[in-house]
Amino acid sequence: MALLNRPTHRPLWDRLRHVSRETGPAARVSRETSPSSWPGLAFAALGAFLAWCVHLVVPAVPMLTASVVLGIFVAHLPATRSVVRGPVRPGLSLAGRRLMRIGIVLLGLGLGLDQVLRLGWSTVVMVSGVVAATFFGTLWLGRRLGLPGDQPLLIATGYSICGASAIGAVSEVSGSDEEDVASSVALVTLCGTLAIAVLPLLQGPLGLSDLEFGRWVGASVHDVGQVVATAQTAGPGALGEAVLVKLMRVALLAPLVAAVAFSLRARRRGVRTASGRRPAPVPLFVAGFLLSAALRATGVLPEVALDWAHTAQEALLAAALFGLGTAVHLPTLARTGGRAAVLGLGAWVVVAGVSYGGVLLTS
Repeated sequence: MALLNRPTHRPLWDRLRHVSRETGPAARVSRETSPSSWPGLAFAALGAFLAWCVHLVVPAVPMLTASVVLGIFVAHLPATRSVVRGPVRPGLSLAGRRLMRIGIVLLGLGLGLDQVLRLGWSTVVMVSGVVAATFFGTLWLGRRLGLPGDQPLLIATGYSICGASAIGAVSEVSGSDEEDVASSVALVTLCGTLAIAVLPLLQGPLGLSDLEFGRWVGASVHDVGQVVATAQTAGPGALGEAVLVKLMRVALLAPLVAAVAFSLRARRRGVRTASGRRPAPVPLFVAGFLLSAALRATGVLPEVALDWAHTAQEALLAAALFGLGTAVHLPTLARTGGRAAVLGLGAWVVVAGVSYGGVLLTS
């Protein structure tokens, strides 16, 4: 695969710590959970709490969307800018990495594989085709537009799978620059939020029944919360179809991340990390995601446990996305804003058009 044919970039502070760290997993864990990280982790938790409050006051705004926006806001507010870039930066960066991984593992508990498989093989093929066309089409267009770093890869992942969660998962194995991750999350979140207002207006002109509309939303909208907000406008039947199709897209997260990891492993064959270990063929958190989905499919977990897991997942992802939001530097983002907007619009057309055709063929 030629998905990752560009060198990866890390923030300067991360590269310096990478060079100076001791080897071995115990040393790495000790370093990442050092006392200097706790203020930033507490700050990320506060950001997640504020995002939850925003969602309570304005239910139409998903909690994860509010987290990203709040993170960007505090990173540019004069009263907090120096704090974000200084004493709490290590903890915020740690939240964007480690909390994201744990949240993705818990995301697997919300994946009802048995329900997904009931949709039939035609839907499986349709969703797989939508994901593949969106991913490779967006990646190609991003490279042609000359977007810097790993932004084309990350934006392609977010559009094709499940928004910010997928971006976080792929960034973990690609070693993407923190600012590339944050900028990609901001763009995908913005476009997914716009879908809530735009797609319901297209149901009539496109001649979609309520169930077909639900399937189209599930196949084309990025985040699960945005899928729910969009599909519920057509009633409970459309909502049920949308959620099931969306879960099928989420199920493809693990194969996609594994493919990126395999591509990296092949490209870096014979190269070891600073700790002396080769890159893992499949990241541990991806294996955890699959195990969580398998555990959910057994039916042994009571509903109350699944509810608590969902709450924890939302909180962890919100804290992680808040941390990523604080890494956004708007002047830098503005320099590629036009190209990023073109890529976002192009990817939106691709995923909506391909999924619309797929729904018509499988209905």
